[in-house]
Amino acid sequence: MAYLFTSESVSEGHPDKVADQISDALLDSFLAFDPESKVACETLVTTGQVVLAGEVKSHTYLDLQAITRRVINDIGYTKGEYQFSGDSCGVISLIHEQSQDINQGVDRATKEEQGAGDQGMMFGYATKETENYMPLALDISHKILQTLADLRRENKEITYLRPDAKAQVTIEYSDENVPQKIDTIVVSTQHDSFEADDDKMLNKIKSDIINILIPRVKNQFPEHIQVLFGNDIKYHINPTGKFVIGGPHGDTGLTGRKIIVDTYGGKGAHGGGAFSGKDPSKVDRSAAYASRHIAKNLVAAGVADEVLVQVSYAIGVVEPTSIFVNTYGTSKTGLHDGEIAEKVAALFDMRPYAIEERLKLRNPIYLETAAYGHMGKEPQIVNKVFESPYNGRVEKEVELFTWEKLDYVDKVKEAFNIQ
Repeated sequence: MAYLFTSESVSEGHPDKVADQISDALLDSFLAFDPESKVACETLVTTGQVVLAGEVKSHTYLDLQAITRRVINDIGYTKGEYQFSGDSCGVISLIHEQSQDINQGVDRATKEEQGAGDQGMMFGYATKETENYMPLALDISHKILQTLADLRRENKEITYLRPDAKAQVTIEYSDENVPQKIDTIVVSTQHDSFEADDDKMLNKIKSDIINILIPRVKNQFPEHIQVLFGNDIKYHINPTGKFVIGGPHGDTGLTGRKIIVDTYGGKGAHGGGAFSGKDPSKVDRSAAYASRHIAKNLVAAGVADEVLVQVSYAIGVVEPTSIFVNTYGTSKTGLHDGEIAEKVAALFDMRPYAIEERLKLRNPIYLETAAYGHMGKEPQIVNKVFESPYNGRVEKEVELFTWEKLDYVDKVKEAFNIQ
């Protein structure tokens, strides 16, 4: 019997994502001027206010207010009528120094012996369902909101959009776990106040989403995905009615509250640890990236069609306490999942410092992760510039999304004797 599966995404203007982006922008600036910084930044956003909190150990000093305001303006909160803008909001910093009790378990005499920054379990997942090895419902949800943001910034075909938005996609699957069609698409987008009555306004928004946004999204996919966009999709566009009040004025936002949007949309699993605002000594982040790197390379190499990788740590301990692999019965190697996990442990060094080095994580690469998912994006090399009234100007060439590289495929094939 066919079944339905749903994933959601939220826009860069969603209050929780505003908080994530501020936290990661602060992290990037600390790392740009002091790559050895230890950072755990939390952000709260609400009507006209931003509160920064957390723990930092760094040799640099930053203008936290300026960084925060720049991020908010770049997202698009630039007007007083939004009740939240980068130029007018209050910014309160409650950041203090990292606990020495935690730091002593991380810093060691040699970097190679660096302990895990916390206990816990982290997951990575990959599937052959899409070209970027991501779950299809989440991939479509992300693209809906990225494309909606493009339309907002272009301000041509749709001129009333505001930054806050959410999308949700439901896909019908066969018993063989093959996508059959898109069953339902939900889009809620913040918008300007209309002079027209509410019904006329809602009809206009629904028409623009279905006839302008969705065709743009559809054209970003290969043909075998495009055919899933049938004429019988059920649409729910702004189903509660008008959505003028939104963003941090409509809802308080907090760092780390969209961990499923950030990862796999409910597919696979999640260990519970958030990413944004955390430097890579925090294995909540670095080991989750490393686990995705493993899962993606295993699937790309032909080990299995679908892979879940779990790794776990004890705070201050160098080696992981476990590595687990689940291929959901799709293994093509003749090996049991436990045997696959043994080979993975031998092939991928999962000590915290080794992960940092392999994936080049002590670089200012994190703001780009803080909206539309940390996984599934294209690796790329970019130049980033950081300026500070206290530290001058730093320009760095950095590599984004290194955990998405398929640089271990040949090693995996060799390890598993795949031709």
